[in-house]
Amino acid sequence: MVTVEEYRKAQRAKGPATVMAIGTSTPFNCVDQSTYPDYYFRITNSEHKTELKEKFKRMCDKSMIKKRYMHLTEEILKKNPNMCAYMSPSLDARQDIAIVEVPKLGKEAAQKAIKEWGQPKSKITHLVFCTSSGVDMPGCDYQLAKLLGLCPSVKRLMIYQQDCYAGGTLLRLAKDMAENNKGARVLVVSSEITVVKFRGPSESHIDNLLGQALFGDGVAAVIIGSDPNLGVERPLFKLVSAAQTLVPDSEGAIYGHLREVGHIFHLLKDVPGLISKNIEKSLLDAFQPLGISDWNSLFWITHPGGPAMLDQVELKLGLKPEKLRVSREVLSNYGNMSSACVLFILDEMRKASTKEGLGTTGEGLEWGVLFGFGPGLTI
Repeated sequence: MVTVEEYRKAQRAKGPATVMAIGTSTPFNCVDQSTYPDYYFRITNSEHKTELKEKFKRMCDKSMIKKRYMHLTEEILKKNPNMCAYMSPSLDARQDIAIVEVPKLGKEAAQKAIKEWGQPKSKITHLVFCTSSGVDMPGCDYQLAKLLGLCPSVKRLMIYQQDCYAGGTLLRLAKDMAENNKGARVLVVSSEITVVKFRGPSESHIDNLLGQALFGDGVAAVIIGSDPNLGVERPLFKLVSAAQTLVPDSEGAIYGHLREVGHIFHLLKDVPGLISKNIEKSLLDAFQPLGISDWNSLFWITHPGGPAMLDQVELKLGLKPEKLRVSREVLSNYGNMSSACVLFILDEMRKASTKEGLGTTGEGLEWGVLFGFGPGLTI
């Protein structure tokens, strides 16, 4: 008879969790940031608010975003005029869209990841799904499992309303699952659409206007497991350490409420400052045990909450401009996709590193850091 200790040891993987495949997807509807202010004020019947429109144009110009993708088209919005108002009951209409489109987009990205992985989907043992775009029961994890035709025994976890830091949360949870369950293959999916956040402008709620200038739709899927079968599975990144912390004195800096009018979003101006003041402590906690103190010796995957966020992190840590290049490129080409952003950056970095023939998927470097920031403030 085996002992509990022997049985437990046999259940655990030998090596660290490893990213084995990444897939991303967006809605077909692409929005040009340069023309978006005119469209936004027209579709929300707000063209008479000329001063507010000029302010919004400046926000869009400063965003460093060239284009974004959105499921919401002019046709959909014309059919749902309450969604274009600043405060009109519209949650039912938003939910009707989200509960269909969020898992549907998740399927597209997951299929790409599974194809790259090269293994049958029956080998997926765990599914973790996150979104801040609506809620439903059974959740998007259940819907996606059905859409993909996963085994009924797949172990599912649904994460709602964590927003911009949830991409990091997905990787942290998948790391624990992969390393503590021998042979586990974890599919993690982040699917975010702005259908719950879109609303008309108001002079009394400028941070809502900032959200309208920054957020875009996107979905990313990653397959993670330990001890890869090197004959058929290709390791991309190893997840060595994972942590989460709250920024001191930051309560109320980012918060949102789901109401009859949709998702009401609030963001204090000092969020980039709060993050930059506290980021070095997080780095020291993570990298001192590894003997690393040169932040420019790392590759960087940083959530692009906006250009001010990236600028202040870069300045505070003395980073070379190229360190946040991929984060800036994803912001420019997709906008802020909330939890999916860091996974898009992970994908873009490994593609560029492979194309350039570098020695690792992390721009040729051995060690890197992935940072997600969100409500709480949570790092």
